[in-house]
Amino acid sequence: MIKIEKVSIHGLEETIRGMRNPMNSWDKSDSGICKGGDDGIGCENCAKEVPCEHTYDHSFQLGKADHELMMKLAAGGPVHAKYRRMITVYLDITAPLYWWKEFDTYKVGTVANSCSTMHKIHAKEFTLEDFSHEHLIGFWETPLRETIEMLNKTRDLYLESNKKDKELWYRMIRLLPSSYNQKRTVMLNYEVLVGIYRWRKDHKLDEWREFCRWIKQLPYSEIITGDSEKMYADGKEVN
Repeated sequence: MIKIEKVSIHGLEETIRGMRNPMNSWDKSDSGICKGGDDGIGCENCAKEVPCEHTYDHSFQLGKADHELMMKLAAGGPVHAKYRRMITVYLDITAPLYWWKEFDTYKVGTVANSCSTMHKIHAKEFTLEDFSHEHLIGFWETPLRETIEMLNKTRDLYLESNKKDKELWYRMIRLLPSSYNQKRTVMLNYEVLVGIYRWRKDHKLDEWREFCRWIKQLPYSEIITGDSEKMYADGKEVN
């Protein structure tokens, strides 16, 4: 299982300014506040393909010209789409340890603070819901249930020792299966998500496929999911 929550995205306005710096084309930018103030972009300039649903909410929205430039640069690959590194995403992810081991491949451009198994492994009784067990049915669930029972017995003994018996603590750490779900608050960016989507969208793990489906739901996800390796810059200037 994987659970994604508390998503927030930052830096779109700053990203657009930086994206237009190389060609000094700031005057061609058409993004702005939706219907807010004298320079509101208006629905006719909104980059969304469907009629926008944020009328008069004073939110910052991407304009069509800026969106077109983003897509052109994205088609040129990471060297030209440097702006994607500036769009920052914060989110909480709860996922099994076996998934986190693969996620840790994406160390560059990411920061994560996790719930600590070292300090808080004994904080609550272990239950089946603490583990990803969707594919363990019937007989195959038995070993996990037995491990949970052993973990709880060890936990009880550890608490009875007033948390002084380190050998019992070590046993809990070493008995913990890789299916144990851990929560982390993660900071990454759109460029990191490009690499994840490219290599993980058809992965055998359910968690990766679900994560990639979440990527496709992000605002302007087409600059992530577009075929960025299909073509590279042809020498033409884009502004």
